[in-house]
Amino acid sequence: MAFALEVAQRQNLDPGWVRRTLAQARYLPSVARLIMPPPAGTAKNWAAYRARFVEPRRLRAGLEFRKAHAKWLAQAEEMYGVPPEIVVGIVGVETLYGRHMGSFRVLDALATLGFDFPSGRSDRSAFFRAELEQFLLLCHSEGHDPLELRGSYAGAMGMPQFMPSSWNRYAVDFDGDGRVDLHRSPADVIGSVAHYLAEHGWQRGEPTHFEVAAPVDTADRAYLLQPDIVPSFTAEEFAARGASLSEEGRGYGGLLALVELQNGGAAPSYAAGTGNFYAITRYNWSSYYAMAVIDLGRAVEALYGSRAVSSAR
Repeated sequence: MAFALEVAQRQNLDPGWVRRTLAQARYLPSVARLIMPPPAGTAKNWAAYRARFVEPRRLRAGLEFRKAHAKWLAQAEEMYGVPPEIVVGIVGVETLYGRHMGSFRVLDALATLGFDFPSGRSDRSAFFRAELEQFLLLCHSEGHDPLELRGSYAGAMGMPQFMPSSWNRYAVDFDGDGRVDLHRSPADVIGSVAHYLAEHGWQRGEPTHFEVAAPVDTADRAYLLQPDIVPSFTAEEFAARGASLSEEGRGYGGLLALVELQNGGAAPSYAAGTGNFYAITRYNWSSYYAMAVIDLGRAVEALYGSRAVSSAR
């Protein structure tokens, strides 16, 4: 209730409405369980992770989405510089094009994680309390019933799975109907995803990554991997450390990150990530996620292109 009063004062909301709303939040044990990381020692496997997303059902749904909303995807690229395949990849990985948007009551999920964050991992309760505040602000400003909105166990909502703060900051009314609808308006979803990426550093016309052979020397490899997925090295610095870039990568003038994707017991895969690869990870801090988005989007775009060629014959 102290939090309710603080939120009401900060956001100029009716204190009674905030108190009544928060009083109806319920603790969800399943949310506390799902937010926990996998057991220690669980091996990452890029090939298995990729197979979850680049698969026939998602490709079919992605092709349908790409064809049905080609106009909005083209407009988003023109306005924000983000190509259709990246937007298509994100919506496909996040919710299978709106088929799986989450069944948890957002109020309950955010209250659980904001006030009863489980022990056993770094405490993120302050983050989720801030998101709960943004959720209340969103419901008030957009006229949503806070008891009705549903999303993921972490409180992400809609086809693009925006957290409340991202919805408030980056969601756009792309179809111009006077409201932002990330649940039922593909146009708003497409425009909002593209706007989010543009605001997080996406550069028009730049690639996401290049092929690279990692250094054989373990010290050189560790040096290039140290900044994780943050682009930190020039192509010349890659070469000096024994990383062999593709011809296109050798001519790239921006900074690169050596991205390592583990494959269980097999040898890891590597890529040289650009600033655009890093921009995708602002959506989800994971190189596996970013590469799945890229690969799914490219696969859908290839299908879309082949259908267009066939139709033209």
